[in-house]
Amino acid sequence: MEPSGEGWLQIGELALAFVLSSAIGLERELKMRSAGLRTCTLIGIAAALITLVSKYGFGDVLHEGRIVLDPSRMAAQIVSGIGFIGGGLIFVRQDVARGLTTAATVWLVAGVGMACGAGLAKLAACVTLAHFVVVYAYTPLISRIQSAYCELTIAFVPGRDVLRQVIEHSASYGFSILDIVDGWQQGGKTEDADCVKLRLKGVRSYQPLLILLRRTDGILSVEVGQPGRDQR
Repeated sequence: MEPSGEGWLQIGELALAFVLSSAIGLERELKMRSAGLRTCTLIGIAAALITLVSKYGFGDVLHEGRIVLDPSRMAAQIVSGIGFIGGGLIFVRQDVARGLTTAATVWLVAGVGMACGAGLAKLAACVTLAHFVVVYAYTPLISRIQSAYCELTIAFVPGRDVLRQVIEHSASYGFSILDIVDGWQQGGKTEDADCVKLRLKGVRSYQPLLILLRRTDGILSVEVGQPGRDQR
């Protein structure tokens, strides 16, 4: 006799978790993120398995009126435990946090797996669909917002009339300069270089302008800082 919780229904729930987690993982893999196809698939199907164990794994020790277990207790541990994996995917470089979207995806995949294991197939499918909406519909929107504003920190050789060239190049690429401030306010000027920070506004990507400025004679370095920096 087949034990309760080990039927075709539960196998189907595991298969659904496998398919949906793989779909999310494939999108991450194509973008070469650290948590890709294998990671997301394993997390999703493992979360589904643990949820099924939480639901059905203790039926042989339950007795009405004597032993009562909370079937959500193990599923709750997934939510906290998955944080260790997500935390390991986040790192900070030059005051910019990266890996946040990947960590959130790992958390979402665990939730999809739990939903599959709990028999909530429609919810799991809806959340998977929402993931792809966020990734593919929001990304172009974010890119447009980020291209509207940018902040450049430019170090240049004094006496080369570099600032005038920067203003002309910015205007030629459709950017207007909102603000110009001294870039050495914290460290002070040096004998070999001046530095300014410019806040620009435009309707296109700043990358072509950035390439041109870095090739301009007299400019030593150009660093970019945006209000909406990439945190994926």
